Amino acid sequence: MNEVRLVEDPHEKATSTQSAAGRAKRVVVLGDAGNWKSAVAILTIFRMIAQAHDASQVFIELGAAILGLALLARLANRLGFSAIPLYLLLGLAFGNGGLAPLNVSEEFIHIGAEIGVLLLLFMLGLEYTGEELKHYLHTGLPSGAVDFALNFPPGLVTGILLGWSPLAAVLLGGVTYISSSGVIAKVLAELGRLNNPETTSVVSVLVLEDLAMALYLPLIAVLLAGGGIQKIAFSVSIAIGTVGVILLIALRYGRQVSKFFLHESDEIILLTTLGAVILVGGLAQRLQVSAAIGAFLVGIALSGPIAEKSRRLLGPLRDLFAAIFFFFFGLQIDPKTLPAVMPLAVVLGLISALTKVLTGYWAAGRAGVDRRGRIRAGMTLVARGEFSIVIAGLGAGISPQLGPVAAAYVLFLAVLGPVLARASR
Repeated sequence: MNEVRLVEDPHEKATSTQSAAGRAKRVVVLGDAGNWKSAVAILTIFRMIAQAHDASQVFIELGAAILGLALLARLANRLGFSAIPLYLLLGLAFGNGGLAPLNVSEEFIHIGAEIGVLLLLFMLGLEYTGEELKHYLHTGLPSGAVDFALNFPPGLVTGILLGWSPLAAVLLGGVTYISSSGVIAKVLAELGRLNNPETTSVVSVLVLEDLAMALYLPLIAVLLAGGGIQKIAFSVSIAIGTVGVILLIALRYGRQVSKFFLHESDEIILLTTLGAVILVGGLAQRLQVSAAIGAFLVGIALSGPIAEKSRRLLGPLRDLFAAIFFFFFGLQIDPKTLPAVMPLAVVLGLISALTKVLTGYWAAGRAGVDRRGRIRAGMTLVARGEFSIVIAGLGAGISPQLGPVAAAYVLFLAVLGPVLARASR
């Protein structure tokens, strides 16, 4: 005679999105093999239904979030400033402690955000050729040194005064040091200042900051990994050596690399370029070098027609995943932590805005630009954005305050920077 038992599927995990049927215990008739197979089939069907329900919930929430990003981008475009702070605010609204927390897969969004960082830095690298890098290194080093001397200490000193660990203070120094190349490039294009006499000085400062990150981020990654002095020294040597090798290839063999990537088919170019960016980024990460810097160096290696085609093909992907990156960073910040750090972020922002203005004024002065052009150069450099968030994301685990302070700081300066740039005529 068949035996009737209540059996719970051991593979099924109860979640908030499962249906009542998916959570209920199943009545399974045990006895012969046929009944057992039927029971397994029934359990499999119920599990598939529950998983389909979970997937549909993720699609609905993720689709709504992306449409929200699109609406904010429209608003920012109409108002004439960067959409970055709006993306951060949307992430804050939908993160833990926000107005409507999402239950989307964090791993999925995290991977999308990482790809966004790689594409941001890759597209930035496309803006520079090997010859231009040599020129900026030869002529812009004094401006780069002044930039570092004025803008790294505010964050470093603030971190020390707050009682943070030395590494967390160094990370905050990086947050205040580097301007947003993406925001600044967009502002210069929108204001029609790409051919202004002071723009060369602005670009020179930005290029040297990007190259400084090629050494700073690998060093930070090694220090975060920990270990003894010998291990750290060895890892730093590997990281710097890797950056040097990739940079050497980019400068000496850029034409050959570009010729290999070039093809008449847009599909082949897209797959080759995107695959190379992700592959080099992953290899760089494995060697304790920031994946973003690996992507940046790939961009430097490409020039000529392939660079133009890559901008056209990867530009939309860059914009999508970059928006996801800022959205994801906002998801990780509890909005309740921002009011407490906002006064600090505003004071730090005003101080570092002043130091950036001084940097641009001095750099443009070296190039013989008039007083009005010097002021425009300084105002243009104020905006902070993608790199500051990347640095804060690296150190989120070592200081709980670093993420909120960086988020509030970027929110403030990503708005103030374009406003000041527009106000300087």
